[in-house]
Amino acid sequence: MACIHISVLGNTVVRRDGADIRLTPLTTRLLLRLVTAEGEAVPCGDLYTDLWGEPVRGRISRPHRTEVQKRVLELRRALDSAGASDSTSVLRTEQALTGQGRESAYRLVLNPDQIDVLEFTGLFNQAAHAAPATATVLLTKSLGLWRGRPLAEVADAVFAEPLIRRLTTTYESVCAELIALHTDSGHPELALPVAERLAAGRPDDPEALSALTKLRAQLRERHGAELLRREFPALRTSLVVKRGDLFEETDASLVAGFGDTFDTATERDAIISRESVQGQLLHRRYGGDRTLLDRELRSGLRAVTPAGRESARDKPKGKRLRYPIGTVVPLALPEPGGRAFAVAYSHQGLDLVARSNPEDLGVSLERLWESVAVHGLLRPVAIPLVGAGLARVVLRGEQVIVMIVESFLRACRQGPVTPELRIVLRPQDLRGVRLSEVAQYVEALTGDGRHRDGGRAARDDWREDEPTAVSGSIDDP
Repeated sequence: MACIHISVLGNTVVRRDGADIRLTPLTTRLLLRLVTAEGEAVPCGDLYTDLWGEPVRGRISRPHRTEVQKRVLELRRALDSAGASDSTSVLRTEQALTGQGRESAYRLVLNPDQIDVLEFTGLFNQAAHAAPATATVLLTKSLGLWRGRPLAEVADAVFAEPLIRRLTTTYESVCAELIALHTDSGHPELALPVAERLAAGRPDDPEALSALTKLRAQLRERHGAELLRREFPALRTSLVVKRGDLFEETDASLVAGFGDTFDTATERDAIISRESVQGQLLHRRYGGDRTLLDRELRSGLRAVTPAGRESARDKPKGKRLRYPIGTVVPLALPEPGGRAFAVAYSHQGLDLVARSNPEDLGVSLERLWESVAVHGLLRPVAIPLVGAGLARVVLRGEQVIVMIVESFLRACRQGPVTPELRIVLRPQDLRGVRLSEVAQYVEALTGDGRHRDGGRAARDDWREDEPTAVSGSIDDP
């Protein structure tokens, strides 16, 4: 017996033993007319009227009957195995009693696994009595059978209208129930493509559009402060860009930029601004205890060879011992488990103005990830938009983010660094960052953080001019 499958949810496709069978347009119309009969026999006269559009008055004539039988024969050859008996045939001949007496009639006999219409509605009906998780599976399978407007080749035929209308209503119910199940189970992201599909099929329906809009808003709310997230499975790490306050990231190690003298005095904002990252580190994590922070810094700098020392005459305020750009000091914060990384990426001038450039920032980031890999205890790491404040590097905000991301992923390819890097942007930072360009760059990366085209970093394409050096009054706010 031949293995037959007929798909009519969309353009008609007939497969026999896995191979597509081509039917003439008129025979396709005959098939669909029999499908709309839903297992009932259709008299020959009705078939002629519906296929040729010519009403039969009185008893069907022999020429008309012959035309119908030709189409029936073609369809039977496509659907039945050679030598199939009438009891095993998919397309069976019967006798129907009409107003003109007995007349040949034809019935399509198919199991649910032989035609998608029966399978589609059967799965929908099963889901009505199933537990939520099982119903989700059944409805998802049902939705997968829908390839477009059903019975497309006879969509304008009067005989097809009732079945098309019922199938369309069922499809909309499948979508609505699947959206509700995904949403109720806490997975609106799975409901979104279903809602988008439903709204696309009903562009003039305000309810479908409203439901889609609410679902999208719900997804955005679930992300909270997150503006961008990308997983890198091959590196076992995640990248998050979020709006917020760096010092509210209590479950993460913090990164704080310093000048090469590691100054910490914030009195009257003369040397370091109280609002800078290192100023906030002192006051919000060390309770303003400068002695404790300086002791932690000195301990971490003992193994580092200074780059030079300034005289009291040249630098009367602040610390005078300088360390190489890129020096990183891991800090154990006063709160239990708290950790921060102090990284020197700017040069503190004798005039107390911090100066840096992209090259210094790049070196500092490389050294930072090396230290995090050793001392970070595989905790999440939160980093601000380094270089974007008073010691700003002459790069646009999105270029700085890409620079951070590139250096981080490069380090991750050498070994574990952190399971999650969070780039935390303040509201004022967001005004200077084109996040759409950052997202475009990030989404173009492979699972191991490489460029898909092997080309240059996106920040090179964005650079409007070659940055040299930058200056500000003190460190980053």
